[in-house]
Parts: sequence; C-alpha cells; structure tokens
Amino acid sequence: MADATDLENELGHLLDQERFSPPEAFAAGARVTGTQLHDAPGQDAPAWWLAQTKEVLDWAKEPTQSLDDSKKPFYEWFADGELNVSHNCLDRHVIAGNGERVAFHWRGEEGEERDVTYAELLADTQRIANALYDRGIRAGDVVGIFLPMIPAAVASMLACARIGAVHNVVFGGFAPESVVERMHFSEAKALITVDGARRKGKTAAIKASLDTVLEREPVPSLEHVFVVRATGIDTPMHEGRDVWMDEAMAAADPECPAEPFPAEQPLFILYSSGSTAKPKGILHSSGGYLTQTAWTFREVFDLKVESDVYFCTADVGWVTGHSYMVYGPLANGATSVMYEGAPDYPHKGIWWELCERYGVTLFYTAPTAIRACMKWGPEHPRKHDLSKLRLLGTVGEPINPKAWLWYHKVVGGERCPIVDTWWQTETGAIMVTTLPGAQDAKPGVAGTPLPGITVRVVSQEGEVCDAGTQGLLAIPEPWPAMLRTLYKDPDRYQETYFSKFGPGTYFVGDAARQDEEGYVSVIGRVDDVINVSGHRLSTAEVESAIVAHPKVAEAAVIGQADEDTGQAIAAFVTLEGDLEGTDALVDELREHVAQRIGKLARPKRIIWSDDLPKTRSGKIMRRLLRDVAEGRALGDVTTLRDPDVMARLEAQIKSGQVPRED
Repeated sequence: MADATDLENELGHLLDQERFSPPEAFAAGARVTGTQLHDAPGQDAPAWWLAQTKEVLDWAKEPTQSLDDSKKPFYEWFADGELNVSHNCLDRHVIAGNGERVAFHWRGEEGEERDVTYAELLADTQRIANALYDRGIRAGDVVGIFLPMIPAAVASMLACARIGAVHNVVFGGFAPESVVERMHFSEAKALITVDGARRKGKTAAIKASLDTVLEREPVPSLEHVFVVRATGIDTPMHEGRDVWMDEAMAAADPECPAEPFPAEQPLFILYSSGSTAKPKGILHSSGGYLTQTAWTFREVFDLKVESDVYFCTADVGWVTGHSYMVYGPLANGATSVMYEGAPDYPHKGIWWELCERYGVTLFYTAPTAIRACMKWGPEHPRKHDLSKLRLLGTVGEPINPKAWLWYHKVVGGERCPIVDTWWQTETGAIMVTTLPGAQDAKPGVAGTPLPGITVRVVSQEGEVCDAGTQGLLAIPEPWPAMLRTLYKDPDRYQETYFSKFGPGTYFVGDAARQDEEGYVSVIGRVDDVINVSGHRLSTAEVESAIVAHPKVAEAAVIGQADEDTGQAIAAFVTLEGDLEGTDALVDELREHVAQRIGKLARPKRIIWSDDLPKTRSGKIMRRLLRDVAEGRALGDVTTLRDPDVMARLEAQIKSGQVPRED
C-alpha cells in the first residue's frame, strides 16, 4: 500500500509540470532538431513528399509526379510511379543480405515461440501468393483474411500485395456474422481463415463457426476458403471450395516474382464503423500509403534498425496493426515482437515479460491498455527488466495526463520520450505527434503536425479558432497515406469527409484544441461513433444488433466516459409490449450483441426506458442521453416530442433503478 501511495504522490507532483523535455541521453542522439525537420517541406509539401519516396522506398519506376488534385477530393499521389509493396517489405532486405534478420519474434498464447526471419517470411509469402494465383485470384480481386495474430496473417497480407489483390482483413475478435457481412460488402473472391483460435486458455472453432453463418447467408462471390492449421482441432471442409493452406502452399511454386503495380493500385480495404449501421470500406492505395507509413515509422520512432526491437500491441484488422505492425516496420527492415494473446493472459505482466525476453527498445500501445495496466498495479512492469526500453508510444485516442505520467515513470523509468500519436483509419499513418529527441512533450497532448501535414482547429463554419479554443479538427491539404475512397461508395466518401467544409478540406470528426505553440489536444469524437479501447464502433451498428433481439422494440446507444476504456457503450432499451427488464435479460442482450458483432461491442450498461427522447421529426437526441448517463445537467429539451421522457429517465437513474453494470 505504501508503494501505491508513494507512486500517487510522485505522479501528483509530476502533474504540476506542463512539459517534459527529451531525456539528455536521447536528445544527444537526435539527428535533427524539431525546427529543422518541421521546416523541411517549406511551402511545397507535395514536392517534399516526392523526395521522401526515393528515401524510403524501392521503385520499379520512380515517380516524377507528386500530388494530382485535379479530381478533388479523389486525390492521387505519385501516380506515374510503379512499385510492389511486398518487394519493399521483404525482397529488398533479403537482396541486401539481411535475409537472416528476424522480422518477428512470435509468441503464442500458450508459450510457443518462433523467430521468423525476412527470408522465411518471403518464402511463405511467395507460396501463399502462388496458392492464391493458382486458384484464379488476380490483381484487383478482394481476398478476406480472418486470422489470429500468427505469422500467417502477415504473410497472407503480403501475398495479396505481391499479386495486386486487395486484402480485406477482419479483426480476429469480431463475430462470424461481422466477417461474413464484410465479405458480402467487398464481394470477396477468397477468404483465408483458421481452424481454431485461442483466447485466454480456450479454443474457438473459427472455421466451423464461419461455415454456420455462410450456410445461412451465402456470399455469392466467395469461391475459395483457405484454412490455416493453427490448433489442430477437427474442422469441416467443403469439397471444391475449402483447402488447407499448408497443402496449397506445398503444391505451389516457391518462386513468385514481385510484379510492379501503379502507385495508385488499391492495397487494402479496412471496414470502419460509421454513423449508419453499414460499415465503411476505407480503401488505401499502395505508393502513397507505404511512403508515409515507412517515413513516419522511421522518424517518429527514431528507428535504429540494427539494434532496435519494436513491440506494437495492436492486432491486424485495426489500422494500427496494418500500418505499424506490418507495413511500416517491414518496409524499414525492423525486428518486431508479435504476441497472439490478451494483455493479461497468462498473467498481467505478459507484455513486460516479452519486453525483457526479447530486449524491446520501442514499445507502442493504446491509452486504454495503459489505463488497464495502471489498474493492475505498478508491480507487474517492475517485476521485469525494462532497461532496454528507450522510447514509448501511444496511439489513436486521447490519453489523460495521469496515464501519460504513469507510463513515463513506471514503464519508461523517466528516461524514455513518449510519442503520443494522433491518426485514424482514414489517414492511414501518423499525422500529429512530438518528434522524440527533438521536441518537448506535453502530457495528454498529441503534439504538432508532422512535416508535410497541415491541420486546423476550426469552428462549425470552418473559421480557424483562436489558440486554446475548442473546435473541430480539420485537414485542409491532402497527404500521401489518405484514404482514396469508400469501397464502391464514392458518394458516401464525399458526403462523410468532404462536405462539411468544402471539397478540399477533410472533416476529421474529432473535437480538438490547438495552443499557441501549435500543439494539438484531441478531445474525442463528435459524431455517432464510439471509441472503445481504441476500437471505433458505430452506434447504429450496435443499435441494429440490439433491436434484432425479439424482445426489443427500440434502442439508442451512446458512448459514455469510462476510466478504463476511454468510452464505454451504454444502451437505452425499450422492450416489446409489457415485458420487464431483468438482470438475466441484460446478460442475454450482451451475449446477443457479442454474437452479432463481437465481444468488444457488448454494452457495459443497459438502461430500460419506456420511451426515448426524440425530436418531432423522430430523431433520437443522443446528446441528451449522454448528459443523463453521465449525470450532467440536461440541455435544451424544448425540441423534444415529449419533454417528460428525459425527466422520467433522469429520475430512474438517480433512484438507482437501472440494471447493474457489466
């Protein structure tokens, strides 16, 4: 207890500091000053980015054109260049004599270990690429990937890139219904999945579960299902459609040349939640995306490729896993740690055990994970030797100053700079952060825009806000890694991202402030998307899942502040007829949502409501639901069809007549 109290006191003292300068030893090794690097693009960011393409990538045909904005907002970058993404991540390192360098120290949930070299990863990638090609997969075809965090997931992504196929990776924690839905949306021609996956000591029959849904909801475009043997459980196989991946690889040619493709060749689709029940198929291209992910990984993490070991805790299926687990590190020839399991299994110190085991120097995780580690206590990281750590990173969502300081002190030993990065699935790569060894960091503040990036905090009307004034985050100039469109939905792309402030300015969807020094603080979402543990979920998608339950008449979902996950899902539910809500029904609804979307979408809190606050036109006022859920004074209710609804809900919550929280 004394240790915990002492730590609280130390963090309290540190909270008085508004900024932290780079540690002396780290700053001494900085290659450039922050000013030099930030001023490098000058007034011509596209020309500067064009120069970076030659610094970080290997081109079959070097581009001479940078940005083409003639069809805004459908921008193109380096359109006359040609490259192969898989070659840039694998072949060129092997050709340079680094084939025996470890690409991934892989650790399975049950303690299995495998070091995958660049040469081995290249060999597996080529055989998977040929296995796909042998079954008719060609450039432009969509291949779904639904795998746990095993090396085959990375090889499958790179195999698609090698032959120009577009991969559509679905996070391994999603339910089979969500996987099949995404295969429908993308008209996938093939799916790569697994016999079973382990999670916290249990094995889930993944392929069998997918078959159950596919029998009920066939995907007409799906011709082939490749199954990776990961756990050895009995697995049904459909003749003519299904094939074991190891058998397909054994029969495939070991050589698959990396064919050059235009820079604008689509690389992947990643489905992200939107403000409707239909997920958005965010499409990223090859040359621009890889240029920015490779450059930002090298510069933001101050990569020293010969000595650094990097550990990103993200899964593929979320953009962090794509950009900073796969493409950014591999394009730079880095050595990474890949862990299959949960952060608290088989024990709550597993991440720190892996850091010690593999000599991790660069560690990148989410603020949600840091808050969970805080909750578990400082003794877990302190049991392990973390002295090799030299840089820490956080990703995506706002981090509060106390969590930032805990990370700085307990994990980093007050010697490691923290890069608190802001970016999105749509941006593809890091946009805002502090450069380690070159800029001061401010706890809980993302930082300044990177070179070649412009961001603004603006009012609802698009006017630039005064320093320190909260407004909306907007990006007025295109950047190389940006999404190119929403897959097969260009109208929604324009409406979602480029209608609020005009065709040339990207609307981020986050509230933010920018101080006098240009540092950006990201406040959180302003649309109907909930950020749970760094995972963006549509309120409409969760509502649709709840309403699909036969006992539910109507539902409204909001995100409410949560100290563990950033935001938690709260659902206001109206039941059919005279049904009454019970604890058993709470559990039933949570499991129902988990089955349809995934466990991360389960509401933490369910509040029974006879009615929902709606305007006279029928629109649900989620702003008022957020107010009442978080105990704030209610705003204007005069526009409601029945203003008394909020009074009844408020009285119900204050009286404690709501179901228990999960």
